Amino acid sequence: MTGRHTRLIVLTVLATMVLSAPTFSHQDSRPLTEQQIADLLAYAEDDVETQFHLGVSYANGLRVPKDDVEATRWFRMAAEQGNMFAQNALGAHYAAGIGVSEDDAEAVQWWLLAAEQGLALAEFNLGLKYDSGEGVPQDHAEAARWFRLAAEQGHLGAQEFLGAKYWIGMGVVQDYVQSHMWLHLAASRLTGEDREKAVEAGDSVALLMTPAQIAEAQRLAREWEVAHPREP
Repeated sequence: MTGRHTRLIVLTVLATMVLSAPTFSHQDSRPLTEQQIADLLAYAEDDVETQFHLGVSYANGLRVPKDDVEATRWFRMAAEQGNMFAQNALGAHYAAGIGVSEDDAEAVQWWLLAAEQGLALAEFNLGLKYDSGEGVPQDHAEAARWFRLAAEQGHLGAQEFLGAKYWIGMGVVQDYVQSHMWLHLAASRLTGEDREKAVEAGDSVALLMTPAQIAEAQRLAREWEVAHPREP
């Protein structure tokens, strides 16, 4: 079998796994055969994307037995080659002690590598660590900086945290207009209880604002929405 055909088969198998990953769907829950797993593992040794997707599969038990240690091993292999998604996943495993001993400092190092490549989730994770002082010295200004980078990319949690930072003036100069703007943006895209909390926070900030300030915050939010259209 040619290398091209092997790649197509491997990517077809992985596509099924990855498409299932966001919701951990078991629509196709048939386990791979031992031979299929062996072929996949052999191919993955030289393919970074496959290494990452194998990590996802082992982490969630998608057509392979769930194995946190094995998931971490594949995430590390891909992370060491610069895959930002694997770097973020490996950081999460260190932060939660999944498949490895819990180590916040190590988590921060992997998230930093992913964040330097512009991954919003890693930027948000760094913001949380600087905010709490876990794995790094507590630094609210640095937390706000990472929250802003993620918020500008549309990360809803980062928008909410940044709005809260501006509300109380922690790590940033207190600014009700900026606070209302970011909380409004988060609320406009969140759902359920998360949306209700963001709306409640925005309403609380609005009580401290003048009508002109509220209008300015709404204008800034509209401009941001125009510059960052939602994906269809």
